[in-house]
Amino acid sequence: MRLTLDALQVLDAIDRKGSFAAAAEELNRVPSAVTYAVQKLEQDLDVLLFDRGGHRARLTPVGQTLLRDGRYLLDAAFSLEQRVKQLARGWETELVIACGDWVPVTRLYPLVREFDAINAGTRIKFLHEVFGGAWDALISKRAHLAIGASEAAPTGVFSRQMGHADFLFAVAPDHPLAQEAQPLPPHVIRRFRAVVAADSSRTLAPRTSALLSGQDTLTVPRLEDKLAAQIAGLGVGFLPAQLAHDALERGDLVELLLEEPLHSTPISYAWAEKRPARALSWWLKRLAEPDMPDRLLLP
Repeated sequence: MRLTLDALQVLDAIDRKGSFAAAAEELNRVPSAVTYAVQKLEQDLDVLLFDRGGHRARLTPVGQTLLRDGRYLLDAAFSLEQRVKQLARGWETELVIACGDWVPVTRLYPLVREFDAINAGTRIKFLHEVFGGAWDALISKRAHLAIGASEAAPTGVFSRQMGHADFLFAVAPDHPLAQEAQPLPPHVIRRFRAVVAADSSRTLAPRTSALLSGQDTLTVPRLEDKLAAQIAGLGVGFLPAQLAHDALERGDLVELLLEEPLHSTPISYAWAEKRPARALSWWLKRLAEPDMPDRLLLP
């Protein structure tokens, strides 16, 4: 290959420093070596890269195009070099964290800032998952860590409980179900459409929240969308008490009593690796701190 990373580094240094001599000093080379590198590249590509008519070394339009696109290659090479060094030091090149509805991603940003202070090389990627999707992300190896996963953990993962979620059954005040006698039996509830948040699992069997057999459904992508749909009177269903609290206070929703209420469910963080590497270990250590559930979980 006629174009090398070394040649691109020489062009980059000349362009930034403004002269062959200054570039040579930065690169710890003699000026003649820099001059030779440019002349050889021009000869190999059969192009003129620098306008040598002035006091300052200026790239020709062809040289500008070559350097502009070449800097993408330099950046990619530098990034690859850093990732390789990260691996050699025991740090993962990327850490994927699956967040359930119970842990807003924004509440994890302070931890990202702390992590950046001790590690500038591991890339962090967040996924949003609904219901069993957080467990599915671990089982299918789409994620290294799940935070805010609901219900019991499947086999093959390690988990620690962060807290629990309480559910209540709520509808808009003008919804017909609000006029029925309470506590509501299942056969009455079944007559009305339920709003459900779609389970984001790809391989595990999807889960739903107390959906009655034969009940009509309106499926939405997130719990926040389910809340908004029930406020709009588009259906009925269970909601996390933490999520519905403000809507109940405002009168946008009313809580209804049922003959068969829904019990609370555990909320956990989990991982699948028996021997977590350094980045995952750091996150697990922070998540184990006593105040972390209050900092991360809704509300």
